[in-house]
Amino acid sequence: MPKVHRKVPAPLIHFPHLPHCQVTENFVDVDGCRVRYLRAGAGPPLVLVHGLLGYSFSWRYNIPALAQHRTVYALDLPGMGFSERKQGLDVSFRASASRLHRFMSAVGIGAAELVGSSHGGALAMVAASLDPDRIRQLVLVSPVNPWSSQGVLLTRVLSLLGAAAFRCVYSLVRIRGRKHLEAMYGDPRRIPPGTLEGYAAPLAVTGTCEHLHRVVCGWQDGVRQVLGALPTIAHIPTFLIWGELDRAVYPQSAYSLYRHFKSARLHIFRGAGHIPYEEVPWEFNRAVVNFLATRMLKASY
Repeated sequence: MPKVHRKVPAPLIHFPHLPHCQVTENFVDVDGCRVRYLRAGAGPPLVLVHGLLGYSFSWRYNIPALAQHRTVYALDLPGMGFSERKQGLDVSFRASASRLHRFMSAVGIGAAELVGSSHGGALAMVAASLDPDRIRQLVLVSPVNPWSSQGVLLTRVLSLLGAAAFRCVYSLVRIRGRKHLEAMYGDPRRIPPGTLEGYAAPLAVTGTCEHLHRVVCGWQDGVRQVLGALPTIAHIPTFLIWGELDRAVYPQSAYSLYRHFKSARLHIFRGAGHIPYEEVPWEFNRAVVNFLATRMLKASY
């Protein structure tokens, strides 16, 4: 399938603070699924992997800053954002992580640095375990992990209720979306304009609820896969990032995860919630750029 390059349309993707950043919207075939991704910048490849209800929109305040130092690829995982919803697609953590490698190959990436948020952070860890030589560094933002238990009961209930439970998601976003979004922030006053509309748009795409249900059904097994992946990736330089007021993946779990890496750094943003890359983007970008630059400098000697 040929790749399509064009400027990213407003209002879903807008970079008001660095308008000169050239971002292209692209599509590539991965396992017979049409996958959308954004590309910007130059230099070593950096792949951004969003959380369960996110998509490339999640990184709108980070892509321009990171693109000053890397070639940034922000994909919409299959079944989310504006990538294709494909029936029968294996959406287990391991299968999705393996598909992430095939996405990298499809766009011409050999080895890369990965930034993963929440569910995307778990996928990044499993992906690194599948081919550790291909992942240079990891930046994990409040990643799903075995030591954060609050998602266990919720995922069990949702998996039993079925896809119908997720059909309520879009309605809830429209009716009470502001409240749900506020729960992701430490300080709801920091929610940028257009955020709710941006996240709501792809939830209306047919097949999204069924996709979410399949992911949740495999959640418990996926968390076990993350635990099994840790010994294989312990040597990879890793930056763990959390918001102090994260209600989705408890910050306390960061310390247990941290101990499984031989070369790791942990930063907790005071007053921030589950998505610090949106809530405090300037501080987040600076911290990530500094980490990547330091590790790259050490690796060059």
